[in-house]
Amino acid sequence: MFRKAAVPTVSNGSYLQGQANGKLSSMDSGQPAREGKVVLKKKVTLLRGISIIIGTIIGAGIFISPKGILKNTGSVGMSLTVWTVCGILSLFGALCYAELGTCIKKSGGHYTYILEAFGPLPAFVRVWVELLIIRPAATAVISLAFGRYILEPFFMQCEIPELAIKLITAVGITLVMVLNSTSVSWSARIQMFLTFCKLVAILIIIVPGVIQLIKGETEHFKNAFAGNDASIMGLPLAFYSGMYAYSGWFYLNFVTEEVENPEKNIPLAICISMIIVTVGYVLTNVAYFTTISAGELLLSKAVAVTFAERLMGNFSLAVPVFVALSCFGSMNGGVFAVSRMFFVASREGHLPEILSMIHVRKHTPLPAVIVLHPLTMIMLFNGDLYSLLNFLSFARWLFIGLVVAGLIYLRYKRPDMPRPFKVPLFIPALFSFTCLFMVALSLYSDPVNTGIGFAITLTGIPAYYLFIVWDNKPKWFRKLLGKSWCGTSLLQEFLRALP
Repeated sequence: MFRKAAVPTVSNGSYLQGQANGKLSSMDSGQPAREGKVVLKKKVTLLRGISIIIGTIIGAGIFISPKGILKNTGSVGMSLTVWTVCGILSLFGALCYAELGTCIKKSGGHYTYILEAFGPLPAFVRVWVELLIIRPAATAVISLAFGRYILEPFFMQCEIPELAIKLITAVGITLVMVLNSTSVSWSARIQMFLTFCKLVAILIIIVPGVIQLIKGETEHFKNAFAGNDASIMGLPLAFYSGMYAYSGWFYLNFVTEEVENPEKNIPLAICISMIIVTVGYVLTNVAYFTTISAGELLLSKAVAVTFAERLMGNFSLAVPVFVALSCFGSMNGGVFAVSRMFFVASREGHLPEILSMIHVRKHTPLPAVIVLHPLTMIMLFNGDLYSLLNFLSFARWLFIGLVVAGLIYLRYKRPDMPRPFKVPLFIPALFSFTCLFMVALSLYSDPVNTGIGFAITLTGIPAYYLFIVWDNKPKWFRKLLGKSWCGTSLLQEFLRALP
C-alpha cells in the first residue's frame, strides 16, 4: 500500500506516467528531463493564480452567516474591527507562504514545507489527516451548501428535501472531479469565471450598501461599539471565525510547480488577492449594516438573502444562484490544489504509488484527484460532517502554525537558501503565535471535540511507523495490505483505458 523507498514510477505503455520520486527537484532547477518523462505543465499564470486564491477563499460564509463574529464581539464596531484585523493577519500568513513558495519551488503546500523543515513524520501526519478526514469532509460541507442554494429558487415556498440536496451535491462533486481530471487549463478557466461571479455577487451587495450610506442610512453605525459586552472567551472565538472565513490563501502554494515565474507571480498573486478579499469582506459587512440591524443579523439564516429581499425585490432570487456558484468555485479550487499535495506525498513515498501518476496526454494528476471522490461521497451520505470539521478544525491551524514556525527555523538552519522574497521576521513570529494561541484556546474552550480531533490526528504516528518505517512486515500482513489495496490494479487498468 505504501512504500518506504522512493523510486521512479512509470506505467509501461499506459496513458499514465509518474514523476521521479524521492527528494523533489524543482521543475525549473535546470536538471535535464529524462526522455519520455511526463510532468505537470506550468499553466498557472498570475491571473489564474489570483483566481485560485480568491475563488477558494470566498465561499458561502460571507453571503450566508457572518453573524458568528458579531455574536462573539457584541457590537457592530468590534465585528468590523475583527474582520479587518483577521484580513491583515491572513495577509501576514500569506506573505510567509509567499516566501516559502519562492525559496522551496515544490508543490504540496503545508506537506512540503513541514517535510523540508521538520522531517517526514510530521509531514506524513499532515497528509494522513488531510486525505482521510479533512479534505473529504470539507469538500462535502461546501458541496452541500452548493446543493442547497442551487435548489433554493425552485423551493421558495417549501422546505428543500434532504435527498434532493444530497443528489445534486453528488452531481456537483462528480463534475468537479471530472473537470480536474480532464484539463488543467479548463479547470483554471472555469475558476476564473467563477471568481468573476463571486466578485460580481459581492459588488451586488456593496454598491447598494454604498448608495444607502450616501442617502444617510447610518443609524446602525451610531454608537457602533456599544452593545453587549464581549466576553474574554468571545473575542478570541470571533478571531477564530474570522480566520476561518479568510482561509484559502495558502492554496496557490499547493501548485507551485505549475506556476509560471513563481518568484514573481506567487507574491504578487497573494498580495493582490488578499487586498481584494479583505476590502471586499469589510465593505460587504458595512453594506449589511446599512439595512440590517445587529439584532436582525443575528436572527437571519442567510444574511445576503435578507439584505437582497429588502433592497432588490424580485432580483433577490439571483442571490442563491451566486452563492451556489461561489460554493462551486471553492470546491473546484480546493480539489485542484489539494490533489497536488497527495501527488507530491506519493512521490515522496508517503502515499500509494499510483497517486504520483500523471495522465500522459492531459497532464493532470488524475489518480490523486479521483481518490477524493469515493471518500467525499462516503462523508456526504454517511458522515456527521459538521462534527468532523469541529473535531479537526484545530488541526489546520496547528499545522499552519507549524509551517510558519518552520520558516523561522529555516532562516537559521539554512541561511544560505536563496530567498527571492523575504518577509520581516516579526511577521512569521506574530502569525505562528496567533495560530498556536487559537489551537490552545480550542483545547481550553471545547476540550471534548478538540480532544477527539487531536486523537484522530495522533493516529498518523503509528500509521507512519506501520506503513513507512517497518520493513520486515510478516507475510500475512503484506497479504492483508495487498487485499486492502486490491483495487489499485483495477484502477490502473481503468485509467489506461481512458482516452
